[in-house]
Amino acid sequence: MNNESIRYLVFDIESVADGDLVSRLRYPDEDLTAREAVARYREELMEKSGSDFVPYTFQLPVSVVIAKVTADFRLVDLVALDEPDCRPHVIAEKFWRGWERYGCPTWVTFNGRTFDMPLMELAAFRFGIATPRWFNMGGKSFENPRNRYNTDAHWDMHDLLTNFGASRFNGGLNLAANILGKPGKMDVEGSMVQDLYDEDKLARINDYCRCDVLDTYFVFLRANVVVGRLSLEDEQLIVQETKDWLASQVDNLPIYAAYLERWGDWPNPWAS
Repeated sequence: MNNESIRYLVFDIESVADGDLVSRLRYPDEDLTAREAVARYREELMEKSGSDFVPYTFQLPVSVVIAKVTADFRLVDLVALDEPDCRPHVIAEKFWRGWERYGCPTWVTFNGRTFDMPLMELAAFRFGIATPRWFNMGGKSFENPRNRYNTDAHWDMHDLLTNFGASRFNGGLNLAANILGKPGKMDVEGSMVQDLYDEDKLARINDYCRCDVLDTYFVFLRANVVVGRLSLEDEQLIVQETKDWLASQVDNLPIYAAYLERWGDWPNPWAS
């Protein structure tokens, strides 16, 4: 399949704290190691807010999984960037250069407006990666890919479901996926990623990210039904095709077997 056939890139990111940066900025006089600094910061965040989630400005991408989707919404491939090494600077380079190579297709995320895209923009800043087509400094503001309402450049499913933040969507991607019968969260959650990384379990992080991308893809399909770009009948056909594709990939990626074990078909009320 040629690059021009890819119309959407559905992606998700897993990231970890940059311990050296945390140590240097938050504890400059305490001579903490990177791991000690991150542990200290997480403890402080938990005491203050009940969550040990480190702000994205202190984080590095260690897993980016992208689903390549055609204009007729079919999944043709799902890749983890720079696997198995998962080097943040290489991940960031592949992310931005890949988008350009495919002709700047639409990014698709779930709540990526507030985390995933800012993190990857910051990675470009951190690693000195030029992304002129994304920032489009000479273009009109309403045509800028970073414009919040430019859904041709980036379509955030969370924005769709909340009318760009006008309401709250309690339950997140896990709830949206479960509405459609899909697994949602399985054995790994985002709060576990830092510890998995510290234990050098990069493959498990990538597998977790793969499952989130699959959930996002199925939410994306239903979103296209809602906005009138895809019929319900065609969506259900594509869902079945994707299930068959996952089954064909199980020998290479056993995580797909775990995903399929938790698979549920959407209870179609119109089928009776």
